[in-house]
Amino acid sequence: MRALRITLIIAVILGGLFVGADRVAVSMAESKAADKIKSSQGLTTTPSVSIKGFPFLTQVAGKELDEVDVGVDGLTTDAGGGTTVRVSELNAQLHDVRIGGNFSSATADRASGSAHISYADLSRAAGPGVTVSYDPTGTNQVKITGNLLGFSLSARSSVTIVNGDTIKLHAERIPGGSIPQWEDKVRERTDMERKIDGMPQGMRLETVKTDKDGIDVSVAGNNVALTG
Repeated sequence: MRALRITLIIAVILGGLFVGADRVAVSMAESKAADKIKSSQGLTTTPSVSIKGFPFLTQVAGKELDEVDVGVDGLTTDAGGGTTVRVSELNAQLHDVRIGGNFSSATADRASGSAHISYADLSRAAGPGVTVSYDPTGTNQVKITGNLLGFSLSARSSVTIVNGDTIKLHAERIPGGSIPQWEDKVRERTDMERKIDGMPQGMRLETVKTDKDGIDVSVAGNNVALTG
């Protein structure tokens, strides 16, 4: 019995050491993955990375991770034409992540997540003098207000996803005006397409929903490049 107790104690100690080593290893891997994602995606901030599943060392030996969660705050994307769009939150859950080569790259079989863009950031993306705000009267609509050629303007715009990487605002109706080509001039300010660049390669914008805090976008993808 004494020998059995000693064996059990040793097993508990070794198990604790293994767990400790496993947690240290996963913490180091998360830090390195965050740095790699930052550099490969050209981010200005370091993302948060959380590797799920236990034990981590066994997953690494098999070069496949169950799940990796990635979060990026304050992602500023190039929308083209010298404009940018700030995504205040981007969260992604990557499943069945395959580690490639000498651990220099990783690819997820599938991924899902969400992104959030505030109305303040949308207004900045729209340009000077234009404000984008919540419109509670319609589904997936926003209100556009501003001044154009000395006239105050107000229009409701629908919000949609285009080509899996672009958020489009399109005014449903333009208030009348006597200036020639008035509607074209107004739409130059109210209508916009802003590309959301900088997401992990392989992820696409899926659906969009407006609420009082901003625009929430669901994202998804297959064969998503986590690093490399």
